[in-house]
Parts: sequence; structure tokens; C-alpha cells
Amino acid sequence: MSTPMEQPSLPLPAVSVGVSAADWREAIRSAGEALESAGTTGPGYADRMVAMVDDHGPYIVIAPGVALAHARPDDDVRRTGWAVVTLAEPVVFGHPHHDPVSVVVGFAATEPDAHVTGVARIANLFNDESLAAALARASSPDAVRALLP
Repeated sequence: MSTPMEQPSLPLPAVSVGVSAADWREAIRSAGEALESAGTTGPGYADRMVAMVDDHGPYIVIAPGVALAHARPDDDVRRTGWAVVTLAEPVVFGHPHHDPVSVVVGFAATEPDAHVTGVARIANLFNDESLAAALARASSPDAVRALLP
């Protein structure tokens, strides 16, 4: 049974596997590129996600190996959606317990309520501690999508 607040689907262009990133900024920008490729956001959203970490620290590292990059709704968000990027090599975000990160989830929402709900729903996926490792091992975008709702 679907609900009006169900997680938006994960389109194939929103998934990148084995991405090389020199640091957390590049990792977040890769998630931003995936969101933009899927038509979810426009240029500039990735920079806003990076700015959130610059301003507030690595709070986006929500579970061991997982960062949930996001920024507030604004004009550069075309529709609510998400992206998943797996990294070729884990990167350090500066989180005291959950570094290094191998999976970066990007999220964008058009409305504040959808933003809060979407962040919570994605974060809850990672209550299953095996999910991050399975995503990090996935060898293709289809394999990533098969692991997620």
C-alpha cells in the first residue's frame, strides 16, 4: 500500500558506482552531479550541500560509512528526489564515529515538509547496518537500485 509521503523512486541517472573523490567535498559534489543528471536539481545545489557541511560540520554522516548530503529547498530544486553514489575509495568527512564514508546519498526536496520527511526516511533505511556495506560492494547502478526501495 503506497502513501502520499513514500520515497521517490531512484532513477538510473541518479546512481553512480565506483566514483573517485579526493575528499568529502568532491564526494558531495558527485552526489550533486547525480541529482542534476536525474533532473532533480539544477546547477548550484551541490555547492549548497557542501556549504551545509562547511557551516554545520559532518552531521550528514548518519551511519558508519554513509553520508546523507542535502540542502534546504530553494529555486535550484526542480523536484523532490535522491541519488546514491558509491566511492571507489572511502573518504574522511571528519565524523568522530562513522568515518570513513563509502556511500553518499544526495537528497533534494521542493518543500520544507518533504525535506524533513525525506531525510528521515532515507536515514531510516540505514537502520539496517548491512545496507551500507552492500551498497558499497554493488558493482552497477542496477545492483544499487535493487538494494533500495
